[in-house]
Amino acid sequence: MTGTDVGGATGRPGLLVVSGPPGAGKTTLAHALAEALGRPLVCRDELKERMAAEASGLTDDLDREAYREFFRMLRELLESQTGVVAEAAFQDRLWRPGLAPLLDLCDLRVVRCLVDPEVARQRIARRAVEDPARAVHADAELLRRIDGGERPIESWVPIALDAPCLTVDTTRRWEPSLARIVEFAARVGAAG
Repeated sequence: MTGTDVGGATGRPGLLVVSGPPGAGKTTLAHALAEALGRPLVCRDELKERMAAEASGLTDDLDREAYREFFRMLRELLESQTGVVAEAAFQDRLWRPGLAPLLDLCDLRVVRCLVDPEVARQRIARRAVEDPARAVHADAELLRRIDGGERPIESWVPIALDAPCLTVDTTRRWEPSLARIVEFAARVGAAG
């Protein structure tokens, strides 16, 4: 399947959403899926980092601007009949309003990443140190909240849309395997 392939009997492009709480390994999995499927990838965090770098730092509306640009890019790709992998947290109340209007343009499938909360915390701490661009995501604040007893990883609420969904445990490795996830993603437009 290539980026310009359209989904099954519907003739609509496939939109594969990779979602999950902070530290769930969404971006790593999304890159692997985009490569395996030959589709472009739109990652919200990477987009936000580029926007911050181009603006020479943080702006008050960076989150809103990144959200709008993320969905503008997805719409543009889908309208051009290009299948796409989209990666973001996709927590329901924040992301459904942007995703729902795209449903008439595409065949949607959702990959929901789940992770052990302590593994997620370790990943968040590691990337906060290793990747200076992550400063735009307030990882340090997220870690303070976790250390203060909040449970943002466990309280993440998945997107609630009527679409096929595959849950992937990313705690140690991908369960199910990448091959199985690709098989699920490639079935856009097929029954089940």
